[in-house]
Amino acid sequence: MSKPVCVITGVGPGNGASFAKRFADEGYAVAMLARSGDRLAELEKQIPGSKGYPTDVSRPDAVRETFAAVRSDLGPVSVLLHNAGSGAFHEFENVSAEEFEANWRVNALALLACGQEAAKDMLAAGGGSIIVTGATASLRGGAMTAAFAPGKAAQRSLAQSMAKSLGPKGIHVALVIVDGVIDIPRTRELLKDKPDDFFLDPDEIADTVVHLVRQDRSAWTFEVDLRPYGEKW
Repeated sequence: MSKPVCVITGVGPGNGASFAKRFADEGYAVAMLARSGDRLAELEKQIPGSKGYPTDVSRPDAVRETFAAVRSDLGPVSVLLHNAGSGAFHEFENVSAEEFEANWRVNALALLACGQEAAKDMLAAGGGSIIVTGATASLRGGAMTAAFAPGKAAQRSLAQSMAKSLGPKGIHVALVIVDGVIDIPRTRELLKDKPDDFFLDPDEIADTVVHLVRQDRSAWTFEVDLRPYGEKW
């Protein structure tokens, strides 16, 4: 019997790598999507059962080609983790149209494209899970999130629409709002003065995502937020 297939977008150090490791450990064949082929090649060596697919998920044509390759290589998709994100942080008057569009394309349009492709397989199978990595910016705009917040708000609204449409058909759609700084080497270097409990552990985020995928449909979660205890909210 072939393994169930989990597709993860935006795989890099942090959440993406932790998701890939955890779902591989759970017995999934893991398709890792990211722009950097070199990074994916390194993760393939570290994670048995994973395969990298260099992809720009902001391009729907590239998404369609990649999902076709995943189906051919691994089989139909059972779980989609839309972890890809894009952020530009400026005040309103300094945001370019190109930055604004790039944020929307990766956070919202890519969810539409990837979600539609994954849902084809899940609808045929009678079930599946689509989990989206969101952000607190989806709930409110800040002075420095004039480009980022609208993209994340569109993502959250789209995820709600997906949940209401796909839920009755057996597909669990959930949004994980991540509020805080992810614990990776780059952020540790930038924030050397911060204590350990300032950071969000990506392995713990992965635990929550696995729980969401395992939930019984009688008590599905749509939205959960994760933050260190000291994060202001």
